Amino acid sequence: MTDNIREFRAKTAESEKITINLGFVDLGHIDLLVAETFYGNRTDFIRTAIRNQLERHAEATRQTVARKALVIGLRHVTRAELEQLRTAGEKLDVRVLGLASIADDVTPDLARATIASMEILGALHATAAVKAVLADRGG
Repeated sequence: MTDNIREFRAKTAESEKITINLGFVDLGHIDLLVAETFYGNRTDFIRTAIRNQLERHAEATRQTVARKALVIGLRHVTRAELEQLRTAGEKLDVRVLGLASIADDVTPDLARATIASMEILGALHATAAVKAVLADRGG
């Protein structure tokens, strides 16, 4: 009977929802391209446009990532990591291009004591209380 028991893990979202405002004419152009089947929907058009611009600026992005020593992708900060830093009397600088995630069991006091600065180009996932105490650290 235990063969069908599985461990469920919380999934990290692979994307972040954003909202943009477009002029009616630009939106009409997008709708025309969708209607003519160049794109499946508005989202496909917008994603393609964004990817094209990212590719166009890839070298500048690469240089900036290297200069700022950014982690690309996911940087997950755990309670154990922060407790080790506190014990050692050290602080963490979080520099991420992508998603920075701070574990749910990290207390606001621990975060305040151990995270010196944050530069997050993308998204930060943390409890509201931790985000509040780190608001002055960048991000």
